Amino acid sequence: MSGKIIFMGTPDFAVESLKQILENGIEVAAVVTAPDRPAGRGQQLSASAVKEFAVSKGLTILQPEKLKDEDFLNELKTINADLFVVVAFRMLPEVVWNMPPKGTINLHGSLLPQYRGAAPINWAVINGEKKTGATTFFIEKEIDTGKVIDKVEIDISDTDTAGSVHDRLMVKGAELLAKTVKQILDGTVKAIPQNELIKGELKEAPKIFKPDCKIDWNHSTVEIYNKIRGLSPYPAAWTSIQKDDQVRSIKLFKTTKALDGSSHSNEIKIEKDHLYFGTADGWLQIDELQIEGKKRMNVSDFLKGFQIQDWKLIN
Repeated sequence: MSGKIIFMGTPDFAVESLKQILENGIEVAAVVTAPDRPAGRGQQLSASAVKEFAVSKGLTILQPEKLKDEDFLNELKTINADLFVVVAFRMLPEVVWNMPPKGTINLHGSLLPQYRGAAPINWAVINGEKKTGATTFFIEKEIDTGKVIDKVEIDISDTDTAGSVHDRLMVKGAELLAKTVKQILDGTVKAIPQNELIKGELKEAPKIFKPDCKIDWNHSTVEIYNKIRGLSPYPAAWTSIQKDDQVRSIKLFKTTKALDGSSHSNEIKIEKDHLYFGTADGWLQIDELQIEGKKRMNVSDFLKGFQIQDWKLIN
């Protein structure tokens, strides 16, 4: 295996991939990551997770504000890498992804062509999928549509959250990516056009915004249960409760299904130290939540400090 790569990524999910690449003896000529940003109460500059790891490994780091900046493009050309590798980074302009002779590849958190888009892990759990995975593919003009190189599959249990699936895919995907990079640098890679892999309806994974996270209690218990775990821990499903003219927001992180076949939409029930919110066909037992202005807590602690029986759920 000969050749060198430039790695592009920002969050924790990408760190594991960079780690696996280095452990497989692949030469990383430079790492491209987001510029340092103000964070926390003091608004001190904070480095990305990928930058922190790259610094610990003594790697060359590039942090362009704009990916079409001439100085940045010239730096990339000077490095003269054989392959660009992208994990959880910004959308690249064609002038960047089309630069290396062996192309630019991406690691995507779904079994492409299913769940193209910004939030594949969340949507797979929200939709109640039993399986998902990660895919390596060549970047082309249309987002997440390039030729597929390889995949790894994992199961999704009924109690998984987006967070637990994310953590497993982070490791499995990193192993897959290192394998793919070695194949490309060895010249043994084979890629398949995605249109040859399409079977049935394609499900999309668009970016999730706050209004998308609001719970409609007129939906079924299973639908709401899947939505909550598919948005846990981030960005988190939420609902509103009301008492007279007061309205408070609550984020929900963990629930248990309690089906009884009857409609209890928008009802609140407390039995001993258990809290239940009503759905179209039963109840959801609320296990972990966070009311605005407070920290995340288990429901027994919440009930000790908040008289929720005096409130009502609103859609």
